[in-house]
Amino acid sequence: MDHSGHGMTTDLPPFTLGRGLEFSPDLFFLIGCLAALGLYGWGVARLRRRGDAWPVSRTVFFTVGVLSVALMMCTKLNDYGMVMFSVHMVQHMVISMLSPILLLLGAPVTLALRALPVAGRGSLGPRELLLKLLHSRYMKVITHPAFTISMFVASLYGLYFSPLFDFLMGSKAGHIGMMVHFLMVGLVFFWPIMGVDPGPHRPGYVMRMLELFAGMPFHAFFGIAMMMATGPLVDAYKNPPASLGIDALADQNAAGGIAWAFSEIPSVIVLIALVYQWYHSEQRQAVRKDRAADRDGDKELEAYNAYLASLRSR
Repeated sequence: MDHSGHGMTTDLPPFTLGRGLEFSPDLFFLIGCLAALGLYGWGVARLRRRGDAWPVSRTVFFTVGVLSVALMMCTKLNDYGMVMFSVHMVQHMVISMLSPILLLLGAPVTLALRALPVAGRGSLGPRELLLKLLHSRYMKVITHPAFTISMFVASLYGLYFSPLFDFLMGSKAGHIGMMVHFLMVGLVFFWPIMGVDPGPHRPGYVMRMLELFAGMPFHAFFGIAMMMATGPLVDAYKNPPASLGIDALADQNAAGGIAWAFSEIPSVIVLIALVYQWYHSEQRQAVRKDRAADRDGDKELEAYNAYLASLRSR
């Protein structure tokens, strides 16, 4: 398959990590990543000028999330990903399962709501439009578990086990669209689970964990299915360039192993984040109860003691 239409050639040398990390920008993703960092930086700077605090950890998470996308799409990993199934699978896993988690931990929606100016009475500005979108029926549908889990699973089986993948790999626009889709699906899937930014679907911590574990096994099954395949599953990687010195089936098996192993990484990161959030939520609730008890003289405890006394008197 000739990939010269993507700005790449079929005579890439054998893959090494050093070669894969060489700078080779995709213009669409380069501009998108720079714009994301610029807008986020503008929001943080606006809050700081106003005297409001913004956690440094959130800025770090968001920045690393954007850089992880740039690493996959603005280096020669993207070039090799067009001719090596294993490298493509690394791109897919990072962009759909790691980058979204890091970006969401940066709380970009919360930052936008705090940084954007409030429009005048009766007018709609960017902040008001964002709030309208957050409370829309559309957002309720795409953040519902029935939709998010279905899309998460369909992005694997519906793409790789159908002619759609080869069609998208046949053009630069198709390839970019596929990668954007991976990122969007990851964001939509992890958004209600992470629970950092406001959204229409805000389940409890136990339900979030159940949603997480409902989607992850499908990645493992997908990886196992690829490793067990006895022939190439997609035409795009059926005949790799001879200069790479790889076997198509062995490379596909490696891609399956990557998909299988990678499903554990986001699970661990998200679980750590959820336990941390849960702990701090309980701490805040305990502080609120203590303050309420200080204000009202602990009437709730007194009422409970009176109830116990009434039981003893009976």
